[in-house]
Order: sequence, then structure tokens, then C-alpha cells
Amino acid sequence: MNGAHLHLLVNHFPIVGVILATLVLIAGFIFKNTSVKVTALGLYVFSALSSIASYLTGEQAEEVVEHLAGISETLIHTHEEFAEFFHITTLILGALALLTLILHYRRSPYVRYLFIAIFIAAAVDIYAAKQTGSSGGEIRHSEIRQGSGIIQLDTQQEGVRHKDDDDDDD
Repeated sequence: MNGAHLHLLVNHFPIVGVILATLVLIAGFIFKNTSVKVTALGLYVFSALSSIASYLTGEQAEEVVEHLAGISETLIHTHEEFAEFFHITTLILGALALLTLILHYRRSPYVRYLFIAIFIAAAVDIYAAKQTGSSGGEIRHSEIRQGSGIIQLDTQQEGVRHKDDDDDDD
């Protein structure tokens, strides 16, 4: 297993984790269920921890793929920039979730406001996750790059005659 493989194994956890945690948090708000909201906090902490693993394996993945044909240094750099922002926002979200967990168990009256702050931070983090995941996918998947719908097809090869070419001679 090389660095790229390891990165591919762990990089989905923070993205999926933040999205799942936010859906759980929304369910907690809808059903007015504190236990469900606390579960979301645990998922945010997990996402932050998995973000560390994903971020640390990114450099190893770059070393494996940067010399492969069709790999753009520009795409890698773009992905690194988005990944750094996503990593930071996920760590902040995880720390905020951990703080909220601690204050919840200490029965602080500020917990309700922290849940709102977490929801707002999660919205920003989901946007960062989308940008990071998309830019990472573009490195190896040219079909998802912007403008990839434009495909140049060479229908005639030099030295190859097509049956329709003979029809013009009559």
C-alpha cells in the first residue's frame, strides 16, 4: 500500500462524517432531542480526528501521483489549498463540538447557542468539503473537470480511407 492508496482510504471519512453529523444535528433540532444532537457532536469530533489522518496522508499521495502522465500540478495545488481550508474548518468544528459536549455535561446554559454556532460552522465546513472532494477527484478523473464536456474526436486518421470517401469519385 502506497501513500496515495492510504490517502484514498481515509479522505472520505471527514467529508462524509461532517455531512452525516449535520444531518443528525438537523434531526435533533426537528425532533427536539438532545441525545440526537449530542450524537452529532460525537460525529463532528470523529470527523475532525479523521481530517488529521486525511491531511497528513495528502503529501504522501502527492509524491506518488505527481509524476504520472496526465497529472496537473495546478490541480494538485488547488486541491491542497481547498484541503488546508477544509482541514482547518473541520478542526475548528470538532473543537467547538468537543467544547459543547463538555458544557452539555456541565449543564451550561450556553449550550443552546453553541449548537446554533455549530450548525453555522458546519454549513461552511460542508462547502469546504465539497470543494476539497471535487478538486481531489479532478486530479485523476478528467471526466469531472470543468469543460470536460468538450471532447475533440478525430474521426478520420491519415492514410485510412473510409467507404464514403470513394463515393466522391463518381
